[in-house]
Amino acid sequence: MAQKTKHIAVFRLSAMGDVAMTVPVILALIKQHPEVKITVVSRSFFKPIFEQIPELNFLSVHTHHRHKGFLGIFRLYRDLKALGVDEIADLHNVLRSKMIRFLFRMQGKKTAFTDKGREEKKQLTRLQIKTIAPLKTMTQRHVDTFKQLGYTIHFDSSWHLPKQTLSRAVSEFTGAKTRPWIGIAPFAQHAAKTYPIDLMQQVIEGLVHQNVQVFLLGGGRHEAEILEKMAQMGSNIKNMANKVSFEHELELISNLDLMVSMDSGNAHLAALYGVDTITLWGATHPFAGFAPYGQPEENCLVADREQFPFLPTSIYGNRVVPGYEDAMRTITPAQILQKINSNLNKAIGI
Repeated sequence: MAQKTKHIAVFRLSAMGDVAMTVPVILALIKQHPEVKITVVSRSFFKPIFEQIPELNFLSVHTHHRHKGFLGIFRLYRDLKALGVDEIADLHNVLRSKMIRFLFRMQGKKTAFTDKGREEKKQLTRLQIKTIAPLKTMTQRHVDTFKQLGYTIHFDSSWHLPKQTLSRAVSEFTGAKTRPWIGIAPFAQHAAKTYPIDLMQQVIEGLVHQNVQVFLLGGGRHEAEILEKMAQMGSNIKNMANKVSFEHELELISNLDLMVSMDSGNAHLAALYGVDTITLWGATHPFAGFAPYGQPEENCLVADREQFPFLPTSIYGNRVVPGYEDAMRTITPAQILQKINSNLNKAIGI
């Protein structure tokens, strides 16, 4: 007898890096459990990340109008019910998704949520001299969530999205690929995990005379202005901030040979496509479980804990600790350039 299809709604509303980290787990789930139907519930901005997975559906959450407030939560519940959702996998675990879980449980539906390990993370970031050890990765925590629903997933580092074909809208900016492509995303949401701009300029200066093409990635207007100035440092440096849509930016990222990023969304997007990703860590640390999926530990360059023994001091970088403002300066431009060249040499077999 054929197994009955189960329809799971997967909640992961924000932020970009967190959303990206759900993708490898969902890919593994779909491959290993073809009897499962998936609807991802998230912000419409993130839809392009999931459009390369034809087996799943996407439901956009509109928190500023249709799904705003308590009535909006009930509308979202009705939207999901109309889709025939049987189970809820809550990878976000915030008030809105908790209320949806409650409403589904009241109907006798199965639900599960991701344990974010808040107490462990609190211990990891305590402001004292400490010995630190890796916590469970967020991807593994999501695997555990599906296990609560009864779906065992054999999970490793091989679940990637395929490289995309560059559209004309992107290739008009990039030109033909005649040398290695490096993406550099020098910004993060918080200053405590953003590499100092003057040092990042030295990194870019070190790449100007190399046979590489550098694409600068960023978001806001102020960031774009800084990146535009950086792009003037050499003919092989291009600012992509606000030049193309997010969907087209994913095309570019998927075709990179290397990404250099903060502990931020761009690192996780590159890792989704199996792109070698070098990350720079200041107040935060890869041991908290947010290292880019499938990347070797040596690709994570961390601030010097001998000089700043309380590190990590924050999970998300939003905690400011007096005296630790210059922690990222202990990661030198020479270290970053050495890691870039080492990875590129491996890629081309030198």
